[in-house]
Amino acid sequence: MPDISSRLASIRSRVALAIARRGPRHPSTPEVELIGVSKRQPIEAIRVAHASGLTNFGESYAQEFREKTANLEGLGIRWHFIGHLQSNKAKYVTGRCLVHAVDSRSTLASLAKRALSADLTQEVLVEVNLGEPQKPGVPAAQMAPFLDLFADFPSLRCVGLMVIPPAGAPEKSRQHFTAMRKLQDNLRANERQHVDLRHLSMGMSSDFEIAIEEGATLVRVGTGIFGPRPPEVRSALPRSPAKRTRLG
Repeated sequence: MPDISSRLASIRSRVALAIARRGPRHPSTPEVELIGVSKRQPIEAIRVAHASGLTNFGESYAQEFREKTANLEGLGIRWHFIGHLQSNKAKYVTGRCLVHAVDSRSTLASLAKRALSADLTQEVLVEVNLGEPQKPGVPAAQMAPFLDLFADFPSLRCVGLMVIPPAGAPEKSRQHFTAMRKLQDNLRANERQHVDLRHLSMGMSSDFEIAIEEGATLVRVGTGIFGPRPPEVRSALPRSPAKRTRLG
């Protein structure tokens, strides 16, 4: 646990340096928000990171998210749901976090229905698929019509895009991050109801600096802050497709 504070300080320094390197390329990009990916980490680890100044935390599993938010209520944490959200899990996250990975009309409809009944506006990001058929996400070529769907859901607001690049050496991710920035710029050219693409959620422990240099506003760092998950926690993880193993 004591290492969390020192790791967090190191990550913050690296974030600041990456922002400085980005400056000439993307001077108008908003400040970067660091999200600590706390999935399958014990609650005490979150408390330590929060006491060290981290306010954004990301979870991937609906049940775990529900339990942690209940236990840590009142701390002022800004929660992010970074796992792929299925429509039947919308009830666990609506009104409680920024949802990072929406990619279907059915999920939009479920979130919108619950947000409307709660009289709130739910902010979401749309997950983009950059050409890997086995992964979730909206293909880049279909992003414009998908964003048009938000006109039908006034209780939702799309505030950006999210991507998980193909596995590989960190530097190979740069081309995908660059493509995301260009896609964001192209989509911004046309105004759409309930759409404000101010965020790019991209970059994890192995490549967040490259993502920042290419325009990321939200970076998701797990092991870089918390270290490896405890063995007993890792062994208890539910089996999940390999496509999700790179979140954080």
